[in-house]
Amino acid sequence: DKGESGPVFTPDGSLLFRSRRAGEEDDDPPALWLLPAGGGEARQLLRPAGGVGGVAVARDAGTVVIVSSRFADSKDDKQEKERRKARKDAKVAAVLHESSPIRYWDHDLGPDQPHLLLLDLLDSLDSTGDDEDLTRDLTPDPGPALDEQPTLLTPDGRTVVTGWSELDSPGYRRSAIVGIDVADGHRRTIAADPDAHFGLFDVSRDGRNAVYVRETDPTVDLAPSLSLWLVDIASGERRQLAADASLWPASATFSVDGSAVFVTSDDHGHHNVFRVDVDTDQVERVTRTGHYSSLSVAPDGLMLYALRDHIDSPARPVRIDATAVDGDPVELLAPGAVVIPGRLEDISVTVEDGTTVRSWLTLPSHASAENPVPLLLWMHGGPVSSWNSWSWRWNPWLMVAKGYAVVLPDPALSTGYGHAMVQRGWKQWGGTPYTDLMTVTDDVEARPDIDASLTSAMGGSYGGYLANWVAGHTDRFRCLVTHASLWSLNAFFGTTDGPAYWAREWGLPGEVPEQYEQWSPDRYLDAITTPMLVIHGDKDYRVPIGEGLRLWWDLQRTGVEAKYLYFPDEGHWVLKPDNARVWYETVWAWLASHVHGEDWKRPALL
Repeated sequence: DKGESGPVFTPDGSLLFRSRRAGEEDDDPPALWLLPAGGGEARQLLRPAGGVGGVAVARDAGTVVIVSSRFADSKDDKQEKERRKARKDAKVAAVLHESSPIRYWDHDLGPDQPHLLLLDLLDSLDSTGDDEDLTRDLTPDPGPALDEQPTLLTPDGRTVVTGWSELDSPGYRRSAIVGIDVADGHRRTIAADPDAHFGLFDVSRDGRNAVYVRETDPTVDLAPSLSLWLVDIASGERRQLAADASLWPASATFSVDGSAVFVTSDDHGHHNVFRVDVDTDQVERVTRTGHYSSLSVAPDGLMLYALRDHIDSPARPVRIDATAVDGDPVELLAPGAVVIPGRLEDISVTVEDGTTVRSWLTLPSHASAENPVPLLLWMHGGPVSSWNSWSWRWNPWLMVAKGYAVVLPDPALSTGYGHAMVQRGWKQWGGTPYTDLMTVTDDVEARPDIDASLTSAMGGSYGGYLANWVAGHTDRFRCLVTHASLWSLNAFFGTTDGPAYWAREWGLPGEVPEQYEQWSPDRYLDAITTPMLVIHGDKDYRVPIGEGLRLWWDLQRTGVEAKYLYFPDEGHWVLKPDNARVWYETVWAWLASHVHGEDWKRPALL
């Protein structure tokens, strides 16, 4: 039903989940609901004034902790409701901030902050639904420490293990891992580092250990690195796992007996499952192809369950042999199969410094030497990222269905090829990544099934930066599409949602002006002649709307053919289905007019 998410099982098999259903008004906060294990209708347990942002359940004890937001100094839910009603009645939406950050991707932070509330599940089942407070606040004064942090419980329900961020320097919050005693709310630090951030992954089934990712701080000269660590929850003793493996951990899950950790990581155009032995650090690749997420270990430990997608397949549930090496999963029955309108190839090219740069190439079935097709270069965002998964927002097959070939390169800065590949592009976004992309394009254009005279390029976020950079450095493309893109690095600094992180990566403009001068696309405006479609969402806080507005204005005033597709209700990504449809229709029309010479046709809804 409306807004349902975050399902978690209780020990008896009942299901807790978040939902907005049965709210009195459309803006009512999400409530906590329970679906009984024995069947029947779901029932609402509680709807705190600040809503339910998440729920965690102790595997054995059944202890329940919810994440809910409260204003500073609110002592209970009754007081919280009164304060929220007062703001609503006064039509006040203002927020007074005392430290950064104040935004995250597409939403504002504050004026309330997440709290961890202990819920008595039995009392909530017997509740009459009146204003009784069924929770106890385990974090009465957290400030913003729990913003965007994971929450787990040890199986015995005695300890909450969670991320906890504190201000390290102006605007720069550093995440540690803490344990909070459920009995009295006492908080202690389990793992912290003055030079790194921690991201919590899982707690072992015996409650002894936690596994987490350690991400080093970036510097102007050195790219961050990710590593996998094990920590003893009681003592805080920790050590790195699989230090010699080139893993880029995205998730990690303990085996049933705790002897191994199953890790998902980018891996040469895939995102595979790896098994790491906790005692020996031996690493084995469990799967050989695909992109895996939502990894879960079966109760008997013999099988894994996950969602598998890839460039040519949307997410499908699969079963994986937990002992396999380079195995293939068994696909489970599920709705939503998709027939791909073309073929997929894995291609590689050696660039000038001897590095192998690989790409995915999607082609229409009819592409051949006798019937060559136009080429679209797609540049991924991140920039520390990889083309290895299915996306409904940037889906090459919708272009293939229109007769285009799409090449998806992983240039310098891409993950899945070791830290050295990321470092190759560090500090010079328009340098090695750009030359890698041009070499890939040269290589694909030389194919007999590609019409090299009909090549265009697209990118979003960092890929949009690259589209802007391409515009100022070559006229080889018929047209460009630049989505949510960086244009003026100096203007971007300080307006993005994470300026303190940016300052560490790029340095301050006043201290390293040459860095901004050399790599900012707007410095090359006068060289741009290629027609450009600019796309931006007003709720984009990662790359604020000012970047799109400034680019659009600069192209107009210098006479470059351009159009501007603006989404007042979207953020960094276009997520609403009808907006996504308009996005594709506009891109198709733009490409048709410049690649095929057709008359411009405005999409019907625009």
